[in-house]
Amino acid sequence: MQAVHGVVVDRDARELTGGRSLVGIVLNCDGHFVRGIWFNQPWMFRRFSEGQRLIFQGKPQRRTGRWEFSSPSVILLSAEDQVEAGAGVLPRYSLTDGISMDAMRRMTRAATEQFADLLADPLPETLRSQLKLPTLPAAIRGLHCPTTPEQWREARHRVLLDDLLEFQLGLAIRRCRTRAQRALPLPVSAKVDARIRRLFNFRFTPGQDQAIQDLCRDLPMQEPMHRLLQADVGAGKTAIAVYALLAAVAAGHQAVLMAPTEVLASQHWDTLEELLRESRVQRCLLLGGLPAAKRRELLAGIADGSISLIIGTQALIQESVRFHSLALAVIDEQHRFGVRQRSRFSSGEFSPHVLIMTATPIPRSLCLTQFGDLDVSVIKDLPPGRQKVVTSRIVSRSEQSRVWQFVRQQVAAGRQAYVVCPRVEGQTEDDPAAAESVFRSLQVTELDGLRIELLHGRMDREQRHAVMDRFRERNCDVLVTTTVIEVGVNVPNATLMIIQQAERFGLAQLHQLRGRICRGSHQGYCFLFSESEAPDSVARLTALEQSTDGFVLAEKDAELRGPGDILGLRQSGAMPLRCADPVRDIALLQEARRIAVDLVDSGQLELPHFEPLKQVVLNRFSGLLDLPQTG
Repeated sequence: MQAVHGVVVDRDARELTGGRSLVGIVLNCDGHFVRGIWFNQPWMFRRFSEGQRLIFQGKPQRRTGRWEFSSPSVILLSAEDQVEAGAGVLPRYSLTDGISMDAMRRMTRAATEQFADLLADPLPETLRSQLKLPTLPAAIRGLHCPTTPEQWREARHRVLLDDLLEFQLGLAIRRCRTRAQRALPLPVSAKVDARIRRLFNFRFTPGQDQAIQDLCRDLPMQEPMHRLLQADVGAGKTAIAVYALLAAVAAGHQAVLMAPTEVLASQHWDTLEELLRESRVQRCLLLGGLPAAKRRELLAGIADGSISLIIGTQALIQESVRFHSLALAVIDEQHRFGVRQRSRFSSGEFSPHVLIMTATPIPRSLCLTQFGDLDVSVIKDLPPGRQKVVTSRIVSRSEQSRVWQFVRQQVAAGRQAYVVCPRVEGQTEDDPAAAESVFRSLQVTELDGLRIELLHGRMDREQRHAVMDRFRERNCDVLVTTTVIEVGVNVPNATLMIIQQAERFGLAQLHQLRGRICRGSHQGYCFLFSESEAPDSVARLTALEQSTDGFVLAEKDAELRGPGDILGLRQSGAMPLRCADPVRDIALLQEARRIAVDLVDSGQLELPHFEPLKQVVLNRFSGLLDLPQTG
């Protein structure tokens, strides 16, 4: 990206073949002529006139003896800006209605000149010198009143590093304080290891074995484990969670597994019941809608320790739940809960070991931000014999008809299918995005005669469980559903998935949905119904067609959507960074993490000249990271 500024000396507009148009604007840049061109934007000719001063920003190319910009960004300079442009660099701001770029520049310049030198710099001089950073007042002046591009780049580097360093310090402080807590040691002997492994009817993959080694190294310690377990869809994270739970129970203590939804909690419960059907381990499923008498009975058993293994939802972190000897908490899909909810298990004399599982891999940038206070275990391999899902983007109605015929053929061969819709109810009677509309339509059109059921989050728990049981027991051929099946649902005979209006879903969510099929030995097929030609939608769906690797797709998702949207943080206001972008600024993020860990682990942050920086961190992140505001 380059920029030039000059005076408009010529304009031209002409019609091209095929109904297209071309506008050209020529600038005289101190005796050098540069042309900007725009296709099919005739209003650009009327927007500018000869004699105006402009800045072109874009990628220049040499054509017919002079430089040319194709569809450059344009800044119109005022008379005051002409002097600034000759001297250095012009800042450009995002504007709201009623404020012009000139007015914004004048206000920020005035504020900078009046107040920049009053700013206290939280970074001590020793650290600034070591990192070759300008002071904070100098950085603010360099951002808003730069005289050279180099001054602006140095200022930008300082401000971005401050943003990232403060957050990484918050994570490092939290990690340090977590390690200072006491946990109940959970030794895993060879005998216990063998007894747990015998419960599974398969051999663990190398990736699973490595994750178990990580657990067996952490659990016997008196400082609480805080570990993130991430793996691709179908890689066997749940088996590792069960191993950890049973290791805690074998050591004579309690363990909990908390899931984000009742459907997923029930799925985990079914898995445990199958494994422990001949075991004497006392266990329970604690959900929000239990009858009062049953709930009191379970709470009493949890409080007196007679129940060792507890599966549930957020009902587990309510104040009414009292544990007798909680030694391990496994949290599935942790980013749906949050740091504060995670820490609610840590009360009393001992803090439990914590294992956090994500549904799909997360980008490196988010590992360093949202999960930066955790150790990480990664499972990259899939169980042997697992087929890759064939994924196709379906854009035309005729192709959709062929897909429905294929569904009939597969059902006739004994397979089952999901049809996933973005929402429950439609805006029209035949809304293709609404599960209820699609359910009614398929019953009388493309899939007439097949056993079709409807599942969505507005149904009560008993209805949802009954529908899932019928589907699991093969008494249903096609399940029309919303994203309620996104996480944890395991029906090995389901090999087909049709996703209606797939452009409405994020890439990670689409990959997670796709992971519900091909969980057995049969080939799986995923069809993405989408008529959207929006570039970001096409890029997302094409990426899903081309790759089944969740780690590759996680990085692509971060690139396309940005880190805040991936975890739903931008909408909730919890995105922790002010101006830095963990994806764009990944190298700077890694540098900030290195500095933060060194400052905290070496004890330097406790020195008097680091106190201003420490207080900035505690004041800024006390709520988000559950840190006390005083050091």
